[in-house]
Amino acid sequence: MPASARLEPLRRPARAALLSMIFMMSLAAASKEATVTLRITSTAFADGAEIPAKYTCEGSDLSPPLAWSGVPAGTKSLVLIVDDPDAPDPKAPRITWVHWVLYNLPPGSTGLAEAVGAALPPGTQVGFNDWKRADFGGPCPPIGRHRYFHKLYALDAELNLDKPVTKSAVEAAMRGHVLAEAQIIGTYQKQKAK
Repeated sequence: MPASARLEPLRRPARAALLSMIFMMSLAAASKEATVTLRITSTAFADGAEIPAKYTCEGSDLSPPLAWSGVPAGTKSLVLIVDDPDAPDPKAPRITWVHWVLYNLPPGSTGLAEAVGAALPPGTQVGFNDWKRADFGGPCPPIGRHRYFHKLYALDAELNLDKPVTKSAVEAAMRGHVLAEAQIIGTYQKQKAK
């Protein structure tokens, strides 16, 4: 038997091991690409931390600065919803109070400046909050410390909605179109009377 024929059984496992290693490396690379996730942050407060008073009804009621990254490929629009699930009392919540509804934010946008007001990215649409206003309404809890969820959604479509637009209309329209979502939570409790 030639030497090459005696070595062939040894080469097969080595080839299989090499192919297995290449396969595992390609899976790791694909997994690394998949771990790029949508993220939302604020320079005004950390996730789970207190929102500074200037962004509330006790201050200037400004919208906080927000930034995002990791918008997935294929995103056609973004949605931002800010709401409070602890209303009116965190010990006995009854409703989720809506503070801000933005939809059709451009997928190339990377955030919103502090006190953005009417200077929203081109194409952005504003829905009504629970004060029946199409703008930002800052935290103004009647009692206790509330949580304020700043939720960002990447959609595979733009939303075409009849006015007036509410949070529930936006959520219904985006069903089946969410590619990714992220959130940051801030808290606030009114200052005690001095």
